[in-house]
Amino acid sequence: MRILVVGDGKVGHTLAEQLIREEHDVIIIDNNDAVLQRCEDALDVLCIHGNGANARTLMDAGVDKADILVAATASDEINMLCCLIAKRLGAQYTIARIRDPEYNESLALLQHETGIDMAVNPERATALEISRLLRFPFANNIEYFARGQVEMVEFRAQEKDVVVGCPLRKLNTRLPEIPKVLYAAVEREGRVMIPNGDFIILPGDRVHVAGEMMTVTNYFRFLGKHSLRIKNVMLLGGGRISYYLAKVIVPMGIRVAMIEINPAKAASLSEALPHVNVIQGDGTDQELLEQEGLQQMDAFVAMCDRDEENLMTGLFAVKQGVPKVIVKNNRVGYADIISGMGLDSIVSPKASTCTAILRYVRARVNGEGTKVERLYRLMNGKAEALEFIAREEDPYIGIALKDLQVRPGTLIAVIVRQGKVIVPFGGDHIEAGDRVVIIACETVINDLNEVIHR
Repeated sequence: MRILVVGDGKVGHTLAEQLIREEHDVIIIDNNDAVLQRCEDALDVLCIHGNGANARTLMDAGVDKADILVAATASDEINMLCCLIAKRLGAQYTIARIRDPEYNESLALLQHETGIDMAVNPERATALEISRLLRFPFANNIEYFARGQVEMVEFRAQEKDVVVGCPLRKLNTRLPEIPKVLYAAVEREGRVMIPNGDFIILPGDRVHVAGEMMTVTNYFRFLGKHSLRIKNVMLLGGGRISYYLAKVIVPMGIRVAMIEINPAKAASLSEALPHVNVIQGDGTDQELLEQEGLQQMDAFVAMCDRDEENLMTGLFAVKQGVPKVIVKNNRVGYADIISGMGLDSIVSPKASTCTAILRYVRARVNGEGTKVERLYRLMNGKAEALEFIAREEDPYIGIALKDLQVRPGTLIAVIVRQGKVIVPFGGDHIEAGDRVVIIACETVINDLNEVIHR
C-alpha cells in the first residue's frame, strides 16, 4: 500500500519503521530539514519537505494515489486540515492524531465534517489502559478481544504461585479446582515462548493467560492475586493523560492526588477537576512525595514528559512499598531494562498510537482475505495477539484443528462462537462467523488463512 505520513516526530518515525518492515510504500512529509535528513539516513523512504496541510505539498507527494494518509504532526488543527485536503485530493483513507480534550466530545462531528476515517487520541487511550490496570492491580498488562468477552492478562510468576514448577498438562490433575485458562505466551529472560503441555512456568516468568472474563477473574482469585483494591492513587504530572485518567477513575470511587510543577497548569487542573487534590510542586522531589503520603498510596502513576524522571520516581515508589506502580515510557529500547528493575506495568502513548494505526492498515490489506479485526503488541512488541472473524468460504471451516496445519510460532488461543468462549483443543473446529484470537511471535500476519492450512 502507498501510505503518506505527515509529521516525522516520535509517532511518525516509529510508524514509518513498522510500515516499511511490513513492505508498504511510505512517504514522509515534514517541514524540518534536520528531521528529514535523519529520516533519510535511517529509513528507506521518500522524504518531502513542506507543510502537510498545503495542497501543493500533498500533490508533490502523490496524495491522489495514496491508499492511506496519516497526519501525526504536533498540531491537532493541522492534522484535521491535512486530512480534509487529502480526502478532497483523492486519498482513499485518512487517519488523524487528535489529542486536545476540547475536541473529544465533538470528535464524531469533526470526523464527519473533515473526512477523517480514523481519529487517534494517544493520551486518552493510555488513560483507559491505566484505568484497567488500576482496576486489576495484580496484572502487568490487560487486553480485551471479541468485544470484551475474552481477556488476556499478563502477570509475573512468583515462587509461591501454585502453577510454578509443574508441567502445564499436569496442572488440572494436580489442582482439579483451578479454573481452565489458556497459557498463551511466556517471556523468560527476554525470550518469548508459546508453551506446550510440557512447559514449566518458573519464578520471574512473565505469563500471558487468556479466557472468558469471569474464568480469568476466578483464576487469579485461585492464585490469591485478587485481594488488593486500589482506593488511593498519586499521579505525577498534570498532562493530558493525567486529566483523562482522573476523569475516568474518580467516578470509580478512587481518591486522586495529582502533582504538577507548573503553577498555572496546577491552578487550571484544580478548577477543571474539583474532586482531585492537585498539588503544585516538583514531583521528582522525594521529600515532597513523602510529605504528600506516598507510602499510604495504593498506586503511583508517573507520567512526566521525561521518561527518565518517570523511571526514577517509579523506582522510588517501589522502594517505598507502593503496591502498584505504573510508569509512562516512550522509548522502546528502555522497556526490557525497566522491566528488569521490577517495574512491570509500563504504558506508552507512542506504542498505543502506532498499534492502533497498524491495526487499521492491516484491516485494509488483502481485501479479499480474512482480515485483522483487532491487533495488540505483547511483551514489548516481541509477540502479537490478533483477532479475526472466520468466513464461510475459508478452507479450514468445520475441520478439527488436529487435522489442520498451523503456522510455526503461532497459537490458536481462543474461539468465540455465538457469545460462548472456547479454549480450543485438537478436537475443536472453527465455524463461519467465529471470532478467532491467535498469538504470534515476531511475525507479520494479515490474514487468518496465513496461519491455518488444510
